[in-house]
Order: sequence, then structure tokens, then C-alpha cells
Amino acid sequence: MQWRSATTDADEMRGAGDDDTSYATGWTISGLATLGTIVAIWVLGI
Repeated sequence: MQWRSATTDADEMRGAGDDDTSYATGWTISGLATLGTIVAIWVLGI
């Protein structure tokens, strides 16, 4: 059995116009905010 490239409707789930840079930037900001919150709680002993 040969595999075919799935370049049909399933690839459009991410949405039109989403680029990898903005996706990665969003995750980076989210990760930094989470780490900042954890460090703040740890330092302040809340």
C-alpha cells in the first residue's frame, strides 16, 4: 500500500492566513507568562 500526501480539506483546520511565526510567537508569550507567574509565586511565597 502506498501512502498519499494529505493536502486536502484536513490541512485547512488551522485556518487561512495563519503563519508559523505568529503561532510560535503566541506560544512563546504564553510560555513566558506562565513561567513568570510561577517564579513570582515562588519568590513572593504566595
